[in-house]
Amino acid sequence: MRVTFYTTASGRSPVLDYVRDLSKPERARLLQALDQIERHGFDAVRVQFRQIEGKLWEIRVSAHRVFYVLIEREEMVLLHAYKKQGQKLPLKEREVAIKRMKELLS
Repeated sequence: MRVTFYTTASGRSPVLDYVRDLSKPERARLLQALDQIERHGFDAVRVQFRQIEGKLWEIRVSAHRVFYVLIEREEMVLLHAYKKQGQKLPLKEREVAIKRMKELLS
């Protein structure tokens, strides 16, 4: 499976920016999980997947959440990432991911 990063009209990649801002150990953990997904798909070790809404899905790695959408089952586009602080999915984080998904799929 190919993992790619959503890019804004200005050429910025929000998920890549998020990963770069993490501490070295957390960045390594998240990048290792993304590598596992590229190599093994949904059989990746220590990675959990959850459907959020329609075509919007979430990758759970430790306290980090990365929203994604699948393009023709071969490409996973990472839309938005955040660090989970509480029990519920924050509405703001969900809305950002949905907005980017709609933009990508239109």
